[in-house]
Amino acid sequence: MKKLICVILTLAFTIPLAFASGSGEASGKITIYTSMYQEIIDKVKVEMEKRFPRCHITFVYGGSRRLEHMITTEQRAGRLGCDIIMTAEPTYALELKEKGLLHRYQSKEALKLAFDYDKEGYWHPVRINNMVLAFNPDRYPKNSIPNSFRDFANDTRVRGAISMRNPNISGTSLAALSALRDKYGYEYIDSLARQNVRIEYGSTGTIQKLENGEYRVAMILEESILQLREHGSRLEIIYPTDGTVMIPSPIMIIDKRWSANRNTSSAQAIVDWFLSEYGQHAIVSGWMHSVRIDFPEIPSGSKPTGEIRENSIPVNWNDNTAQRGELLTRFERGR
Repeated sequence: MKKLICVILTLAFTIPLAFASGSGEASGKITIYTSMYQEIIDKVKVEMEKRFPRCHITFVYGGSRRLEHMITTEQRAGRLGCDIIMTAEPTYALELKEKGLLHRYQSKEALKLAFDYDKEGYWHPVRINNMVLAFNPDRYPKNSIPNSFRDFANDTRVRGAISMRNPNISGTSLAALSALRDKYGYEYIDSLARQNVRIEYGSTGTIQKLENGEYRVAMILEESILQLREHGSRLEIIYPTDGTVMIPSPIMIIDKRWSANRNTSSAQAIVDWFLSEYGQHAIVSGWMHSVRIDFPEIPSGSKPTGEIRENSIPVNWNDNTAQRGELLTRFERGR
C-alpha cells in the first residue's frame, strides 16, 4: 500500500511537470525552415534539445524569398524538405494555406496570444519583429538624424546615406514598405528613390556601414541592434515617432502529404512549445518580442512590447499578399 501511495504521489508531481513545457512529446526527425538569424537559431535550438531529447531537430536558414523559392521547387517534385516553416511575416502563410500545403492544428496556447492568428489553425504568430531606425551616435549627433519613417524618406540631410534591406529578398522589409505605402501612399516609395536609398542584401553590410559612418541612418530590425548592443556596440535604436512597424512571424505545420518526415504529432508538440511561456522565453532571449498576452519579459534593451504596440503602423496582410508584385515593381522602377 505504501508503494502504491508513493507511485501515486510521484505521478501527481511529475505529470504536471511533463506537460508544463509543452503538450506532448516529440520524437523522430523534424526539419524546420526558418528566416530567423543563425545566432538566434543557435539559442533556440539549445532550449529545444533540452525539451525534446528524443527528437532530432534540424533548422534550415534562409531569407523569406529564398525559402519560398525552395518550397516552390520542392512542391513541383511532389514533397517538401521540411515539416515546419517559420517565415518572417504572415503573407506566405496565407499563400500556403490557399495552396493546401498546411496542416490544420488549433494549439491550446492560441488563447494566450496577443496577436492575430488563423482561426482555423493553419498558422500562429510565434515572434514579433519590429522595424525601426538605427544610427551611430559616435559618428553623428542624434539631432541630425531623422526620428520618423516619413523623414527617413524626405530629410535631405541624409540623402544618399540611408539604407534598407532589399524587399525582393526580405519579407520584413517588404512588410514595412507595404505598411508605409498604406500610411503615406505610393509617394513614399518615390521619396525613397529620391533619397537614393541604398539597398543591402543582409543586415551585416548595413551594420558595418553604420559603424564606419557611410550610412547615417538605416531601416533595420530591432533585434539586429539589440543583439549588437548586448555585445558592446554603440549603435542606437530610434523608435520612429510616426510608429514602429510590428511584424508577427508565423509558425506553420506542413500537411502530412507534403512534409519531409511525416511526423505530424511531433510537429504539433513543437508548435505548442514555441507558443508556450517556455518557448517564448527562448524567443525573447533571441532579442525578439513575445506573442503572448501574459508574458512579462522583453528583449534586453528594448522598450516594453505594449508601449511599442501603442504607437505602431499596422500592416494589412491580405493587401500585402495581393499587391506584393505591384509594390515591388513600383519600388524597382524608382531605383
